[in-house]
Order: sequence, then C-alpha cells, then structure tokens
Amino acid sequence: MSHVMNTYNRLPVAFERGEGVWLWDVDGRQYLDALAGIAVNGLGHAHPRLVQAIAQQAGQLIHTSNIYRVLHQEELADALCALAGMDQAFFCNSGAEANEAAIKLARLYGHQRGIDTPTIVVMEKAWHGRTIATLSATGSRKAQAGFEPLLAGFVRVPYNDMAAVKAVAEHNRNIVAVLLEPIQGEGGINVADVEYQRSLQQLCRERDWLYMVDEVQTGIGRTGYWFATQHAQIVPDVMVLAKGLGSGVPIGACLAAGPARDVFKPGNHGTTFGGGPLVCAAALATLSIMQDEKLLENAQHQGQRLHAGFTEALAGVAGVMAIRGQGLMMGIELARPCGELVKQALEKGLLINVTADTVVRLLPPLILNDGEADQIVMRLAPLIKTFLSTAP
Repeated sequence: MSHVMNTYNRLPVAFERGEGVWLWDVDGRQYLDALAGIAVNGLGHAHPRLVQAIAQQAGQLIHTSNIYRVLHQEELADALCALAGMDQAFFCNSGAEANEAAIKLARLYGHQRGIDTPTIVVMEKAWHGRTIATLSATGSRKAQAGFEPLLAGFVRVPYNDMAAVKAVAEHNRNIVAVLLEPIQGEGGINVADVEYQRSLQQLCRERDWLYMVDEVQTGIGRTGYWFATQHAQIVPDVMVLAKGLGSGVPIGACLAAGPARDVFKPGNHGTTFGGGPLVCAAALATLSIMQDEKLLENAQHQGQRLHAGFTEALAGVAGVMAIRGQGLMMGIELARPCGELVKQALEKGLLINVTADTVVRLLPPLILNDGEADQIVMRLAPLIKTFLSTAP
C-alpha cells in the first residue's frame, strides 16, 4: 500500500524519462505529451539548455532566502516587467500562491482607500487555486464542497457578461478589484471576448478598481503571445503567473503596475522559498530559450494547425459542440461527459485530459512541430468519433 495521501485518481502509468514532446514509462513505452504537465513544460522534456542552467545553478547556490538580495530574482523581475509592461514583481512557488498575493494586494489596496470590507469580483467557472482564499475565488462547487466556511469578500458574476459586472457595480460600494482569466482553463477553455476585456479594464479605471488577470495557465507564450491579455492589447494592474514560467520547477509571480504598484510594503507579504536562485535561473533560461527558438510564433502556427486538423477530421461529427482556444491552449467540447477518453488516449500513447466534464483539453509543449501536431490529430480524432458514435 502506498503511503502517498490519496488526493488524486492517478492514471496507471509512471514515467521514467522524457525528451522533447515525448515521454517513456517504466516499461519503455513511448507517449506523445499533449498536456505538458498541465501547461507547465513549455520547453518539452529535458531541454538541454534548461538542464544546463539548472545544473549549473545547483552547483553554485540553491537557496539563501529573501532576507538577502537575490540577483537572479532581480534579473527575472526586470525581464518579466519589460515583457509585460508592468512595474514590480513578487515571486512565490505556485499559481495559487501568486493568486493569494493578488488577493491580499487588492484587500490592502481597499483598506488603504478606507474600505473596511474590500470585495473582489470573480467569475463563474473560474479557477484560481485550492488554498482557502483562492478556493473561495474559484467558481467550482465541486472543488469547494466540504471546505466551508469559505472566505468572504468575493462576488461572482457570469463570464463574458459586462452587463452583470455593471449591475454589481451599481449595488456594491465595497468592490476594489476584478479578477479575470483571459481564457478559463479548468472551466472549459472559455475565451474572454476582446471587447469584454477592454470594457472591463475601462470600468475598473472609472471606478478606481484594480484590473487583475490570472495568467497562470495562459501566460509565458501558451496562447501565442507572452501573455493572453496582449491579444486585447491590455496592460493590467495585476498579473498572476506560474506554470510555464519555470518549465517544471515551482515558481509563481504576481506582477503589479499603476495603482497596484507600491501597495505592498516590507512586512505585508513574504515567502521563504519564493524567487530563489535555482528557480529564477530556470525561469531566465526559459525566457531566453523561448525568444531564441521563436516559440511564440510556433505556438501560433501549431495552434492554427491543430485547429484546422481537428476541424477537418471532426467535420460533421454529431456531438462535437465546439473547437476553441488560442495558440497551444485548445479545447474540444463534446455533447456529453467524456472523461473515459483520457484512458483511451493513454492506451494509444497520447496524453490529454478532460476538464469541465465535457471538454478535451490540449496543452502540448510550445516546441511542438508539424509532424507531432498532425500525430495528435491522427491519434485523438478517431477516438472522439468512436466515443460519440457509441451510445452512452
């Protein structure tokens, strides 16, 4: 019996090594990784420059703490703020921690403006993490069940519904921020309209709210831009990053700009491990490799190729409701729950997952090439067709 706490229904496979978009299990069987550790392994597996950067830093210095300056952290903050048009960065260990920082920042911002019960507007079907605060902001009753009482200070509205936000604004004087995923990942690969995002940011400016974006899954090139908000040509007040930032090492970031800048002062927030030399070296290597290998352009190209491939392969198939996403963040929505496709794909040597019960989610590494993209379509499309042609 395993002594690992039973918090996951794990698939019956254990991987031993990886190279590029490929993984091999302990029995030597090969798999095409179209999930990338849930949008983490943007550089694929065992990228030689990333391996070298991690090994070199591990041989020099792994940890000192934030009591002291961390030069790689300062370099990474400069690089991210330059790419995002932001002013400051706080580093932590995960997306949930980065969202915690954003929530705390928004509350402190509200208190500094004399609001005793600062409230954040969040979205239906949102996913921001599993800590008590981020779970309270998350829009999944399934994930929240059993962990009540949840944290107060959030008001929820439908996604992509500007009228609902305006209605809340008229009746709640305690709002200090809006927290939005430009694309909902766990919620089913739902894409926020460009005009909705721009209108939301404009409302925040008019009301002196913080416009906060959760780019944990969409950030660092996943959608074909460094950040998904750049599709709408928006610079938010707060941006939350993690997943692809460290290509597998645990790092998150909360970026601040404009009215969110300088809200935190010494003692307001902190972390023991966050932004250490090792993870920052990995993140710096990630950004450098992505630029040198033109992975933003590749994410756009391969995303278009996958979309076109699945559109052709699934044309006219009853039960295919939508194929949507941006770049290499794609969802194929089916007419009924399709979780069984995950094991079926595994048997065919393909790693995928299903989110929101009915959406096949694809998040392949950003290094994906044409032949590998075509293989994803060739392996997955027949499974979807067979699944939909079989009575539930």
